[in-house]
Amino acid sequence: MRYDPWHAAVIDLLQLVQHARPEQVAECVNAALRPLGMQATCYLADVEQRCLRPMPERGKPLGPSLSIDTSLAGRAYTAIATQHADRGPPQRSWIPLVDGTERLGVVELVADEGGPAAAQEWCETYVNLAGHLFAVKMPYGDTLRQLRRTQPMTVAGEMVWSTLPPLTFASESVVVSAILEPRYDIGGDVFDYSLDGPRVRFLVLDAVGRGLPAAVMSVTALGAIRAARRWGADLLGMVDQAELALTEQFGRDAFVTGLFCELDTDSGELRFVNAGHPSPLLLRRSRTVGELDGGRRLPLGLGDARREVGEDSLEPGDRLLLYTDGVTEARDGDGTPFGVERLADLAERAQLAELPAPETLRQLARQLAQFQVGPPRDDATLMLVEWSVEASRRVRL
Repeated sequence: MRYDPWHAAVIDLLQLVQHARPEQVAECVNAALRPLGMQATCYLADVEQRCLRPMPERGKPLGPSLSIDTSLAGRAYTAIATQHADRGPPQRSWIPLVDGTERLGVVELVADEGGPAAAQEWCETYVNLAGHLFAVKMPYGDTLRQLRRTQPMTVAGEMVWSTLPPLTFASESVVVSAILEPRYDIGGDVFDYSLDGPRVRFLVLDAVGRGLPAAVMSVTALGAIRAARRWGADLLGMVDQAELALTEQFGRDAFVTGLFCELDTDSGELRFVNAGHPSPLLLRRSRTVGELDGGRRLPLGLGDARREVGEDSLEPGDRLLLYTDGVTEARDGDGTPFGVERLADLAERAQLAELPAPETLRQLARQLAQFQVGPPRDDATLMLVEWSVEASRRVRL
């Protein structure tokens, strides 16, 4: 059977990666491209999403890391769009490395001088496949995770990160994205989501305290919620199981705030339960139209028997911003809190600029870090849910 060169490259890559170790995937990407007269350099974003770090390959000099905020490669990463170098030959392109819609890094593709011009659609398809393969291989070793880290992870941080889903996922009509700070010492905050048919369920939890005890509480609650959800429980059923698990394990000595939401992406109907958590912000046409109240009860673990479920309706294009109090209570050198108004203003500007959801959160996290003085006093989590076909397109290559 004969294949055109690009088909052959895809088949070669799949065959090469089958028995490759995680750190060998970049070499496989290059080996399969070689017959096309092309070379690749693969970069992974560090945990802080500040720089792109090159993946080492045997026999190839290791180049420098690249700033996400000031380089053409970084532009490809933030915009989730291919960028071409102005000068050439050789033809040089930067293509986002994504696992579906989860940003991993970028790939630099260089066509050999004098060779045929590379077809952008095929280049992007090939790099998309490479992104899936990196994500598939990453859990089987530590090399790629080590490459993304710039400092040691705490035990609590390791526990939480190993429990979380990918930071971003999108279907054809909704995008769910989240970010946590501080990246290496997160403890009491977790998030989760599940997309099943037209229904997307998402939540943010914040356990009292910090460090390992808080991490154990939040992971316990999250495990109970997932078990209930996967057994077919509704929002109140998930709340009940989290309450039960926390009470059984910690008595009345621990509690966890949480916001549980369920969105019907066919109708825009939103249902939610707020267990002592900050109210989410609703953004519509780049304006904050209010906070979602209702569905309130005490934090999980305090024995509140209330069964109220809040309801609202979203319009296409709406953004729902969930956050923990570590965001709004962060303080500058004068003791001024970051506050809800500042958060809403920055979120409005990001929506006006039509930034993709994950880039919106990266920018918000950077502005929060620049605002506060000294190490964070509390974990800070942001989750953005956007019900929009166009938003879904913006997070895809």
